[in-house]
This record gives sequence, C-alpha cells and structure tokens, in this order.
Amino acid sequence: MLSMAPGHTDRIFDISWDLYQPNKLVSCGVKHIKFWSLCGNALTPKRGVFGKTGDLQTILCLACARDELTYSGALNGDIYVWKGINLIRTIQGAHTAGIFSMNACEEGFATGGRDGCIRLWDLTFKPITVIDLRETDQGYKGLSVRSVCWRGDHILVGTQDSEIFEIVVHERNKPFLIMQGHCEGELWALAVHPTKPLAVTGSDDRSVRIWSLIDHALIARCNMEEPIRCAAVNVDGIHLALGMKDGSFTVLRVRDMTEVVHIKDRKEAIHELKYSPDGTYLAVGCNDSSVDIYGVAQRYKKFGECVGSLSFITHLDWSSDSRYLQTNDGNGKRLFYRMPGGKEVTNKEEIKGVHWASWTCVSGLEVNGIWPKYSDINDINSVDGNYIGQVLVTADDYGIIKLFRYPCLRKGAKFKKYIGHSAHVTNIRWSHDYQWVISIGGADHSVFQWKFIPERKLKDALHIAPQESLADSNSDESDSDLSDVPELDSEIEQETQLTYRRQVYKEDLPQLKEQYKERQKGSTSKRRERAPGNSLRLHFVHGYRGYDCRSNLFYTQIGEIVYHVAAVGVIYNRQQNTQRFYLGHDDDILCLALHPLKDYVATGQVGRDPSIHIWDTETIKPLSVLKGCHQYGVCAVDFSADGKRLASVGIDDSHTIVLWDWKKGEKLSVARGSKDKIFVVKMNPYVPDKLITAGIKHVKFWRRAGGGLIGRKGYVGTLGKNDTMMCAVYGWTEEMAFSGTSTGDVCIWRDVFLVKTVKAHDGPVFSMHALEKGFVTGGKDGVVALWDDSFERCLKTYAIKRAALAPGSKGLLLEDNPSIRAISLGHGHILVGTKNGEILEVDKSGPITLLVQGHMEGEVWGLATHPYLPICATVSDDKTLRIWDLSPSHCMLAVRKLKKGGRCCCFSPDGKALAVGLNDGSFLMANADTLEDLVSFHHRKDIISDIRFSPGSGKYLAVASHDSFIDIYNVMSSKRVGICKGATSYITHVDWDIRGKLLQVNTGAKEQLFFEAPRGKKQTIPSVEVEKICWASWTSVLGLCCEGIWPVIGEVTDITASCLTSDKMVLATGDDLGFVKLFRYPAKGKFGKFKRYVAHSTHVTNVRWTYDDSMLVTLGGADMSLMVWTNEMEGYREKRPCDSEESDTDSEEDGGYDSDVTRENEISYTIRALSTNIRPMFGVKPHLQQKEPSVDERPPVSRAPPRPEKLQTNNVGKKKRPIEDLVLELVFGYRGRDCRNNVHYLNDGDDIIYHTASIGILHNVATGTQSFYQEHNDDILCLTVNQHPKFINVVATGQVGDLADMSATAPSIHIWDAMNKQTLSILRCYHSKGVCSVSFSATGKLLLSVGLDPEHTITIWRWQEGAKIASRAGHNRRIFVAEFRPDSDSQFVSVGVKHVKFWTLAGRALLSKKGLVSTLEDARMQTMLAVAFGANNLTFTGTISGDVCVWKDHILCRTVARAHNGPVFAMFTTLRDGLIVTGGKERPSREGGAVKLWDQELRRCRAFRLDTGQATDCVRSVCRGKGKILVGTRSAEIIEVGEKNAACNILVNGHVDGPIWGLVTHPSRDFFLSAAEDGTVRLWDIADKKMLNKVNLGHAARTVCYSPEGDMVAIGMKNGEFIILLVSSLKIWGKKRDRRCSIHDIRFSPDSRFLAVGSSENSVDFYDLTLGPTLSRISYCRDIPSFVIQMDFSADSRYLQVSTGCYKRHVYEVPSGKPVLDQATMDRITWATWTSILGDEVLGIWSRHAEKANVNCACVSHSGISLVTGDDFGMVKLFDFPCPEKFAKHKRFLGHSPHVTNIRFTSGDRHVVSAGGDDCSLFVWKCVHMPH
Repeated sequence: MLSMAPGHTDRIFDISWDLYQPNKLVSCGVKHIKFWSLCGNALTPKRGVFGKTGDLQTILCLACARDELTYSGALNGDIYVWKGINLIRTIQGAHTAGIFSMNACEEGFATGGRDGCIRLWDLTFKPITVIDLRETDQGYKGLSVRSVCWRGDHILVGTQDSEIFEIVVHERNKPFLIMQGHCEGELWALAVHPTKPLAVTGSDDRSVRIWSLIDHALIARCNMEEPIRCAAVNVDGIHLALGMKDGSFTVLRVRDMTEVVHIKDRKEAIHELKYSPDGTYLAVGCNDSSVDIYGVAQRYKKFGECVGSLSFITHLDWSSDSRYLQTNDGNGKRLFYRMPGGKEVTNKEEIKGVHWASWTCVSGLEVNGIWPKYSDINDINSVDGNYIGQVLVTADDYGIIKLFRYPCLRKGAKFKKYIGHSAHVTNIRWSHDYQWVISIGGADHSVFQWKFIPERKLKDALHIAPQESLADSNSDESDSDLSDVPELDSEIEQETQLTYRRQVYKEDLPQLKEQYKERQKGSTSKRRERAPGNSLRLHFVHGYRGYDCRSNLFYTQIGEIVYHVAAVGVIYNRQQNTQRFYLGHDDDILCLALHPLKDYVATGQVGRDPSIHIWDTETIKPLSVLKGCHQYGVCAVDFSADGKRLASVGIDDSHTIVLWDWKKGEKLSVARGSKDKIFVVKMNPYVPDKLITAGIKHVKFWRRAGGGLIGRKGYVGTLGKNDTMMCAVYGWTEEMAFSGTSTGDVCIWRDVFLVKTVKAHDGPVFSMHALEKGFVTGGKDGVVALWDDSFERCLKTYAIKRAALAPGSKGLLLEDNPSIRAISLGHGHILVGTKNGEILEVDKSGPITLLVQGHMEGEVWGLATHPYLPICATVSDDKTLRIWDLSPSHCMLAVRKLKKGGRCCCFSPDGKALAVGLNDGSFLMANADTLEDLVSFHHRKDIISDIRFSPGSGKYLAVASHDSFIDIYNVMSSKRVGICKGATSYITHVDWDIRGKLLQVNTGAKEQLFFEAPRGKKQTIPSVEVEKICWASWTSVLGLCCEGIWPVIGEVTDITASCLTSDKMVLATGDDLGFVKLFRYPAKGKFGKFKRYVAHSTHVTNVRWTYDDSMLVTLGGADMSLMVWTNEMEGYREKRPCDSEESDTDSEEDGGYDSDVTRENEISYTIRALSTNIRPMFGVKPHLQQKEPSVDERPPVSRAPPRPEKLQTNNVGKKKRPIEDLVLELVFGYRGRDCRNNVHYLNDGDDIIYHTASIGILHNVATGTQSFYQEHNDDILCLTVNQHPKFINVVATGQVGDLADMSATAPSIHIWDAMNKQTLSILRCYHSKGVCSVSFSATGKLLLSVGLDPEHTITIWRWQEGAKIASRAGHNRRIFVAEFRPDSDSQFVSVGVKHVKFWTLAGRALLSKKGLVSTLEDARMQTMLAVAFGANNLTFTGTISGDVCVWKDHILCRTVARAHNGPVFAMFTTLRDGLIVTGGKERPSREGGAVKLWDQELRRCRAFRLDTGQATDCVRSVCRGKGKILVGTRSAEIIEVGEKNAACNILVNGHVDGPIWGLVTHPSRDFFLSAAEDGTVRLWDIADKKMLNKVNLGHAARTVCYSPEGDMVAIGMKNGEFIILLVSSLKIWGKKRDRRCSIHDIRFSPDSRFLAVGSSENSVDFYDLTLGPTLSRISYCRDIPSFVIQMDFSADSRYLQVSTGCYKRHVYEVPSGKPVLDQATMDRITWATWTSILGDEVLGIWSRHAEKANVNCACVSHSGISLVTGDDFGMVKLFDFPCPEKFAKHKRFLGHSPHVTNIRFTSGDRHVVSAGGDDCSLFVWKCVHMPH
C-alpha cells in the first residue's frame, strides 16, 4: 500500500487520476470536491473553492483535462469547470437532472444523466450533440443513464434498469440492445418451459420476461400491475401463472402474453405455485400458510384448500399421478395433502411409495444431505432435483450454488460449490432437457445460466476448456467432514496431531517483562551481582529434526551439509567433523530450503508472528528476515529457480501460502492454502508464477495473480482417489509434476490432471528429489530408490541397514530400515535424513556412513556427565540409553534399547556403573562400558525423576520419584535402606553433600527439603546454614543461593535445571523458554544478571558441566537435541564475537542524571490542533455573548457632528492603503532546548540550515538573509541533511503530531530541497506523538526515523517512493538519536535512556543487538545521548556522565573518561577526514571547552571555548565544514568557531525559554524589544537582521513598552516589580514593586505623563512620571473583574481601555481610575493604540473553533484600517479594522508553534512582529500593501 487518507465525512461518488499531471487525483461526492496530491506516502487534499461562481452542491462525476482543468457533473444537471482548485465557470442546464457519468476520450467528453440523455462535448467542452434515449425506439419513460463510454463513433450506455445499449452515432435513434436484466426490487420468480429451451422470470419491478436459453436473449416482456413473486408454466406450455405480492395471481397465454384470468383470494404474497403433472390443477401457496387448488379447465375455479401449515408456504411438489401434494413451510415442516380436495395425509405409510414429479422441497429424507451436520438454520432458498443425472442443485442466502448427488440422505453430504451471485440466490431450476441450470439472484437482479457437464463427459470437457479457471467454474470443495477417510499411515497421523502452539512465545517476553516490572516496582533495591565473566560458545549439536519435517537436508556447493535441529541452523563439515551454527532463530525451525544458485538457506520457525530467515552459509549472517504474514509457524519453504522468490506455507488454520520477493522483504502474493495440513510447497522451475502445494488429501496447482494466488485442485478422475501427498517435485517440463503419496505411490501429473500412478514404496513416500536424468525417492520402508526420468523403471535401490555401514563409520545405526524423511544428492553421494534423527551418506556403490545422530521422537530429560572422562550419558522417552563422546570425534559410543522410556541417569563416582531411572517407577544399574544390566528394582509406580550416587565411594544411591518419595539403596548389598518422606509434591532434583550424609531435595511445589542419609529422616536447616554446607553437586533451583536465577516473569516460566561448576563460581540454568543462562554463584538477590544463549527451542530439560568444567552439555526436551558448549573463561576471548550473548533486563541502577536530559526525556509535545488556552480565562467568549441593544442607535441621516475616528492615525496625509498580505522575512530563534544535531552547513559553508517552530530556515552566513520552508503544519523536532552527492541540499525534517492515523494531524516527515524549498516527499508515519530523529543512509536513498510513541518505533523508508520498508519497536525508554553508519545502507545505531542498540536491516526486517558492557570491568550501561562513527566498525557514543564509549561491533572496547565534564549531547563524524566533533555541557575554563575536535580514534583532542558569557555552555548540535565548526546551543545561539584561531562568531540569537510575552516596536525606527520568561529583554534590528543588545534582569519579564519619544523603556516583571530604563545608557531610571503578582501590561500615556501598570491582581495602577523616579502610585482602577490582559490609552490621554480575563472590556478615566459606563461616551473616544482582543470593533476576530483556545493578542495598524491577531493555535491572522461582524473574513499565516503571545506593527506599517509562546521565537513579517 502506497498511501491512504480519510476521504471525506460524507459519501464519495467518483474519483479519478489526473492523467495530465503526475501524482494528482480528484474526488467528489456529497457537497464537495477535493483535489489531492500524492507526495511520498501522503495524500494531501485541497477542497475545491465554489466561491461565487456556483452553488455548493453534490458532485456526482468528474473527468480531468489538460492545463489543470477538471470538469464535473453536479446533482442539478450543471457542469462545473475547475481550474486548479477554483470553480471558474458553470455550464448550466447541461442536463435537466443529475449527471451520473462522464467519460473522457480523444475526441472530447460524453456525459449521461438521469434525464435519459447522452451529450457529447468537444475537448473544450463545447456541445457537439445530444442523444435522448427516451425518444429512441428502445426508449421508455424514466430511462436513466448511469454509465457512458465513448470511443470513435460508438457509444456504450448503461442504464439504471440493467440495460446496456450500443449507439452508433450516425444511427443514433436505433440503439442496439446488448444486455438486459431486471431492475430494482428483488427477483424471486423463475419457471422453465416444459418442452422448449425457455426460462421465465418475474420480479418486484413488475415485469415478467421470457428468455431463450439458446440465443441468451430476451424474447418477450410484459409489465404487470403488481410485483411478481413466483411463476409456473403448464405442462403443455400454453399457460403461464404468476403469483403476486398482493395475494392475487394472474394467468397469461405464453404465446402473446394476454391475460386469461386474474384472481385475488388472498391478502398476503403468493410465494409458490405449480401446475399438476396432468395439467388439470394449479396449486397456489400463500404467505398466510394456505395452499389453494384451482381447476385449469374450469377457468381456474377453486376446488380445494390445504390448511395444515402454521407458517408461510415455501415450496410445493406434485406427485407424478397428480394425487398428492407435498409442501414445505417457514417452520421447516413437510406436510402431505390428497388432491384435489386438500385433506392432510397423516398416515406416513400412505405416502411411502409415492413418486414425486419434481423435487423442489428443502426438507425431506432425499435431501437431508444438503443441510450441514450441526446446524438448524433456514438459509437454503431453493432446490431442484435432476432424477436422470442423479444430481441436485441448491441455492442459498450466501450467493452460493451447490451441486449434490441425488438422493443425498446423510447430513453434511459432499458437494461442489459455485460462486457468482452476490447475495441471496432466490431460485434455481433445471431446464426441460437438463442441459442447463438457471439461477436468479434476489438483490443482484441477475439471471445466471450454467451448463451441466455430466461425469462421463467431464474429462473430455476439461481438456477442451481453454481458460484454466473454468476447470470447475470457481468450484470449491465441500466444507463437510470427510466421510470416506482412508486409513492414514501412523507416522503421518501422529504428525498431523502436532500443533506447535506455545503458551508463551519468545516474542511475548518484552511485553510480559514490562507487565511484571510494573507490579514489582520497588521490590528490587538490592544491588545485583554482575553477570559472570565466563561465556559459552556452542560447539556441537547432536540431533537432526526428522520426525516431523522433510526435505530439510542439503549439500552446499563446497560440500558442507546444511540441516536444522531445535532453533539452530547447522552447517556440518564432514571432513573435519565440525559444525557452524546460524543462531538467528529463537524457536523451533520447521523447514529449510537451499537457494538454487548460491549457498543461501531459508529457514522457517515457530512463533506467534513466525519469521523466515534467509542467511548465507559462508558468513552465517542473515540476508533477509520475512515476518508479518503467517501465524504460529512456517512449515514449508521453497526458492524459485532463479532464486529471487520464495514461497512459504504457514501452520495457521488455513495454511496460508505466501510468495515473497525475499531480498526486498516484500510479500508479492498471499492465499489461503487448505484447511488440512500442507506438507510441501514447490515452485515451478520453468514459470516463476506457478507452484504446487501438497498435503493431507490435497494437491493444488497455483498460479500467481497480482497480490493473490489462484489454486486448482489436482483432478484425479477415475485413476485414483484424493490421497494424502507427502512430497512433490516438478519434472522435465513446466506441465509435468510428480507427487509421493501416503500409500507408497508416485502420482504423475500433467497440468492439473493425474496421468498415472506408480507403486514406489511400502508405506508413505516421504521424500523425492529430481535429478537431471531421473528421480530419487525415499520412504517409510527405509529404502532409497533411483528412477529413470519417467518413473518407468526403478534403476537401483539402497536399503539402509546396519550391515551396509562402511567400516570406518562412527556411531551406531539404531535400527534397520529407518523411515526416510529427506534425500539430497551431490558430490557423488546420496544424503539421507531419517525419522530417528540420523543423517547418513550413501555412496553410489553401496556403503553407508553415519554422520549425525540424535534422540528420536519423545522428550529427552536424563543427562549425566562422566566423573573423569569427556563422555556423557543420556536417556529419553524414546526408550534408549546412549553414551556420547564429547571429545573431537563427537559420536555416539553406545546405545541400548530399554523396555521403557527414562527420565534420569547418573554415573557412579568411579565411572564404572550407570544408574538409569525409568518412567514406570523402576530403575536399573548398568555397566557403563557395555551397558549390560547389573541389577534392577521396581519399587514405585510413577516416573523416577532423579537418581544420584553418594559421593566418594558411591556407597548409596538416592532414587527420587514422582510419587514424592526418595528411596535410598545400599549399592553393595543392593537393598533399600531408607525412605525420605514428607514432600507434598513430586521430586525434581536431588543433591548429596560432600560427606554423603545429607540430601538436598527440590519438589514440584517449590519446596526445598533436607533429609539425612541413609535413613531418610527429614531435617530443618536454616537458610543461612545451607550455604555453609559443602555440597558434592548443586542442581537445585531453589533457596537463597539461587534466588537470582528466577526471572522477572517467573510465573510464566519454570527453571527446569541448574548445575554448578566444580569451582563453585558459575551456575548454569535451563528453563521452559529454551534459554541457557550463566549466573555468578551464589546468585543472591532477585533478578540476578546473567548471560543468556538461545539455541534450544522450548524446554531446556537438563544442563551439566563436564568433570573439568571445560564444557557444558544441555538437553532440549522436545527438540531432542543434545548440545555441547565450550566454556570460555574470563579474560580468554577469541577475536570473533561470541555467537549468542545478551544480558538481562535493564539494570535498575541509575544511568546518571542531568536536568536537561530529564527535561527532554519527559517533555510532552502539544500539537497545534489540540492546543488549549495559554491564559486561564473564564466566562463567555465574545462571539457567544448576547449584545445589549444600545440606546443611542443613530438614525441613518444625522445632523450630529460626524463620529470621531476609532483610532488616531499617523499617516493621514498619505492615501490609506490596506495591507493585503504578510510575507515572512526574518525569524529570530532556534530550537536548541530539546532538539539536537539540527544545525548543518550547506553549499560549502555559505549557508546554514536549522529550524524553529514549524519552519525550516536557510540562513546565509554572510548577509544574514533567510528563506523558509513552511510546509509543515506543526512543530519540527528533528532535521538532517542528505550527505550523498546525488542528493545535494536535500533535507529531511520530522514534526510532532497526534495519533498515527495517516490523517492531516498525524506526525509526518518532509523531505525537501533546501534551495528552492520544493517538497520532494512527505511521509505520514506511524510514530504517534511525533518524530524525534531522522537520518539518511550512505546512498541517500533510505531514511531512518524514530518516534516518540511508547515503543519508540524505528522505521526505514525508501523516501522517494514513500514506501515503508521496515519498522520495529525500538526500545521501551526514550531513544534520543538513531543514525546510519556513514558507509552503510543497512547498519545503524540507536542511543537513548540507558541503552545503545546496533541494528541491521535485513530485507524488511530490523535485527538488533544490545550493546555489551560486561566485557569491561566496572563498566555499566548509562544513558547515551549522541553517536558518531569510525572506521573498522567502530562506534562512539556520548553519555550523560561526559564519558564517550568506544564500541567495536556491539561490544564495548574502551571508554574515554570525562571527554566532557557534563553530558555529551552532540557528536559529528566528518566524512572527509574522519575527525570527530563532540559537544557537551561544561562551565568554560582555561583548558576545557564545550566543543572538542578529536582524531579518528578519539584519542587526542583540542577544546574550543564558546564566548557566550554564560555560566555553563550547553551544546546541542555540532557540525563541521571547511575549517569551521558550527555549534547550536541550549541557549538558542548558533555560533561559528574557526578551527585555526578558535574565534567565535554568533550567527543566530534567540530567547532561551518562553513564552515571550513582552513585545514593543520603536515609535519611529525599525527596532523592536522583546521580553521573555528567560529574564532577558532583547533589542532587535530588523534592517541589520540581528540582535543589538540584551539586558539580563534576573527575573522573568512579562511586558515591555517604549515611551512615546522612544527615550525610555518600561519593563513589567513576573514578580510584580516594574523597571524603567533610559534607552541611551541602559541605566535604571526607576523601579517599584507595589504588587505581588505578575505585571501583564505596562503603558506610557501619549502625553508621556502617566504610566499605567496592569497586573494579574485584577488591578491597574497609575503613576505620574512628572513627579520623578520615586514612582509613587497616584491612583488605581477599581472593580476590575479579572486579570488584566491588554491596555490602550486614548489619544488625549484621558481614558484607558482594559481587556480582562473574563472576556470583558472596560474603560476607565485617567488618572482617577473611575469606570466609564456610558456607551455614548465610549463610542466617541479616539484611541491612541488598539491592542485589545475584546470589544465590538473586533468581534470578528473570534473563530468558531475557539472552544478550548483563545485569541491572545491583537494590534491595529498605524493606518487604522488593518488588524493582526495571534492565537493559541499558533496562527497569525490579518483582518480589516474594524471587524464587528462575527467570523470575519481573514487571511491566516502559519509558522509559530501553539500560542502566539504578542503581535505588533512596526512604525510606518512596514512590518508585523509576532512573538511565540512555545517556540521562543520572534517572526518578522513584511507587509504587502495593496497597490493604489
């Protein structure tokens, strides 16, 4: 999917691409038309402006033309012509009613409408001609055109009444009727002619129509008075009876459709009527539950009536002798009546022998089978039996037609089903000669005609059917249970029972962890132990998964063998007997396929959202990971012949089949495979679009069609029955295919037809392989057979037998003729995989070598390592005891079959005896060398779960069982000497102490118990003492020493096994989720740290260290594998990184603290659309207030003197020119407080690019001129520049947003050209809340983005197409930055709160590795803030503590301590020379500096000081150009530092913290002042584009004002103080604090005499300046109802207007402070300035959408005729002044973040300055005046 967007709130009728402009489309509908542009993945609409040219109305159709013209048809019959988005003209009365269709062609346009006319127009939409269809010979009243198509001199027309006409222009009054059908209302009536190929239909449209089944044409049509519900034709074909909806029926002559009779005896609809077979009677069934019988010859006189039913009559059938009638009613009851009187027959015997003339009833023994087994629904509408063909057709409510055998007696019979109707099929009938079936659809008004192909003709018919999909006209099998199931082979039966469902999938773990962490907040205070220094490396795996997989074993091109077991892909080198492993999976691998051309492997696994990995066998790196299309698991995969595509099959209920382009990771097609299990998928080697699937009772041939697959069942015909297929291959042409069945046959297919079968094996054929000149097959019989190329002859067979083993073969074959599950050929050998988990190599001459073996099906639990040799013993539910060599020969040394499965075993201390506990409660002791029995006992009934010899001489043997006892035997005397009782649950683990006197026991109820040996007396030992006891072995999972091994999610998972090294340092554990973990011992305190390894799939049932701790052996219960790991000691590290190492949940220790980081992490971004008021105002908004009528409404002609001006104007002499537009000219501000890496050089350092609010700014360093990118509709949070030369000056910016719903307020990323500001692509993204980091890849084609959503999603885009390639949750804590490696398109690094992750893009999947810190002593994970890169896979990350971490791959290799004194916020890698710039938070000092330049290895550096005069410099962004470093700071400066002379040049200044409340412009010059919460007042020069001065006040400032001469400045503070400065010297002239609360506005009177100070204490104070700097208050205004917002003096300094927080405006006298209440006086005041947001003169500035948000500020121009406002939505609006009408017209200008706090005109109305709340920025807009 490229893009989606909400279309409109109401119905859309038409949509069309504009073919003359790329990426533009138009949609129209109810009362709207929208013009869309597609850019990236964003569809952006602009509503069509109807303006004054035409009425706003519903647009029904449209067509696009050249030059941005769009023509559209409206509901009133006009044509509206659009240019761009504006309506430019209308063509009135083009039609007299709605225009439904418009079609553009080369000659021009055709329109069609409800008035029945077609009009043709030329290319400029001048009329050519009109064709009125109602006037033609086919026309009729009410004809309405719904569709029109014009090509050349032919026009196609579709009408509302289901007709299609073709009109030839020069014979326009003779339209040719191509198609007809019924129109509105439902279609129910259907009858067939008894002797001719005719069908009659009648509908609610009141027409009855007769159709020819030969010509497929309408022969006759007649309109009736009433809607028709049923029809019947008499046996002689003369009369036609029609039943009506109003209860009447009419009989017509078929010949000329004239009426015979019309009879109305009933009030409700007639639903069914039928003539008797002898033609004498007509039975009429009505909805009022009765059937009337009429005599035909007696002019339809009523003879009788049947009244047995309690519900409406649905079906009737006559007996062949016309003596009986059977009916069905709405209750599903079947009743019988004698004819013609209508008496009900109650005696069933009487009916027994009756033969029915027709069968259309839905209930009755003969049609039981049409109903599903377990359902009593009434959804079959119609049935018709074909006695001759012994078949039955049914029609139901789901639009499905089914074909059954007749009679079908047992419920749930099988059928074929046919699709075509859309909803209810109301009726279905056979034609008189049974060649056709006619079906009619209720709501689709259609009549379908189907051809019946009897079975004997089916084969011939199929061979001639040219379209392959006609094989069975979209037929599908029945859903019924298979009634004729043949016996399935036991092995296959077993396999079909496997579900592979898990209670908990590994992908659920992060979520579960979070849930449990929430619950356990606060419980973990203890500092946890570090993870152990040792680590494991997987060394060898015994086992191969054969019991439920097939064809999963291959030779690579260099002769290595690749296969899978558990969650491991194994590459086995048979010369060296070594293995390499692919460990990317985290659960059972179920299938494996080899790429045809390269040594790439595809493996599919079990999972909730299971993945398929494609990996390289040489590098063992994943190339692509495919996810998101299957559920539960993937059971089959196959590559196409060219290796570009991959097919996969899932184990979900419908066994979904997916076709992938695996390199891109894109799903090409998907289809539901089958309800039953599919075993194999094979792609056609000749046609990449075709494939086969085979499985239980199924073989299907598929063809790709777009995003779907069309499948056809293999057609068996008479040759066989639908067998279960176990394997399949293609033959020597694309048509030929071969499949192996569960009965031992090979089926040979041509196209979809079975050609022949060949008997190949006894029992199922499990595997098959195609060779160049033949085939090889393998079966359950243990035989490998070679065949010629047509399966005519079997050339050679090899039986897998012990006798055939080659002399040097290691290992032992368990049994002869094991079931063969996989075969592969290559390198002169045949490779065979067996069900018993063996892999064998058969030489062509016969000898067999055993390569790999493992346990067979059944869980394996028992494991013991030898006391002094590198061997181990295992015992399993597969009833074998095996001894394995752990030294380099890696083979099975001995095997013995047992009578029962076993769960535990143990070597005696001298290694001579081996004790084995069995599942039936018995145990035996065997000679450890020969495995012969020494002695056996059977004292218990339940499983023996653990067995242990006492240490030292091995005198005692402890035997623990599931029935909660431990028996202690004396080995010498072979007697039971003690029983340990007292456990409440089954015993899980037993350990002896070193003296052999004490037993430690774990039980299933999580008890830790102690017993004394040999008697078995229970002891209570305090937990402190347990540690002090010296244990001979430790396999316990309970107790204080191993409290830390239980994970956070301990309730979901169980720890099944543990084992302690002999030096008591490292504890290994195995758990239910398949993890092997290493902990430091003792693991005290909850949730210890660990290293964990994934290779087993689900339960790890046992773990044991070897005698010298050099290896760890682990068992995977159900995956039957035995894995051998080497123990790599601390300090010892091979150079290659260990395969699978990852530590715990995040440590809870603190990652460091810094106020700036915390602030950035916790900030919540408001989006403009949801912005609320910045001032807590209350009351009724002005536009909702009721106006009081004023007394003084003057008469229109008045003798009074003219009213004074509202406003004193200062350019009276000039002609007043209104302002018509504002253009952004300058912005003072830069977002450094919570963004980073967002200042960059462009054009070799001539320009810089950065952002503030919602605009991107390109700033010229030399001139200071700026240009802007203004397409964002909300705040920009991040910015990056594409470094690739192909994409020069391409910038990406990400913004905040709301939910990720793809609408206009969703977060988005814009990619644009910095020089011409063209938008290249818009990516609407799924990062709810916003996008906090963006980065381009090395080639510049990919873009990486990170979201602020709770998962901090990471997404990769192909930005030019707008395509999302991959997306994944990044981390549960905030990610600050993610950046691509500068040399890569697939590797990137993300850093954030206490994490760093190293990512790889593989296809469409993102794989990540956590950074590993445990390699360095005392290193811990800190919060990471920035990232940079070096050569050879080095990565540098800046931390919150000021260190820089250096990583090699994902392993920490060193830290640069205190690279800065505070957090390292920014890092930059110079591509040119590899030097690295870092920026941090530091106090300036002699040697240190907040910016440092480092060498490539981060070993040496040079520091630069920023001369900003601040106490601490906090750098947020660094970038390096030619000899210069560009720095962006937290305090909103952008500084250029010279590398040679370290000189600082400040390029950009801004306020640090907002809101900027105070703003005033100089009375005569282009200067202005701003005052903000950051405690500064700044003076800005518009002409020089820079800050001239700044005063630090030490407190937050709220308001500022110039005196009328511009020589003094008054500043009001947040703490209630105000200050007056002299402009010339910046000295304080006076200061005063009469109020406690913040001063909101301060004003000099126009005569410079008074100072008015308005505060949030609901007061205005007056000061007389002529009394000098003492500033004593002379009076104040009383009774102000709320806080003061703005104040304005009158021109004569006698009045003051005050706007307040309750939406009221008041006027007071100056200086007395008395309120003025007389409206007339108020109206006569001329104001010196107008900044009030309240008052009738400015009522029009309040918008409709201001429920939560306010207008914050306003200012009227010096000319007195324009007004600008700023509001909480961040908009600046331009109005005319005065604007007393509500919702006045205006222009709006975007750019600010939410909350514009203040706004002013500069002198001469040359500029408007607006101040931002959230964005701390000042915008200077140039005023564009209207020309004279």
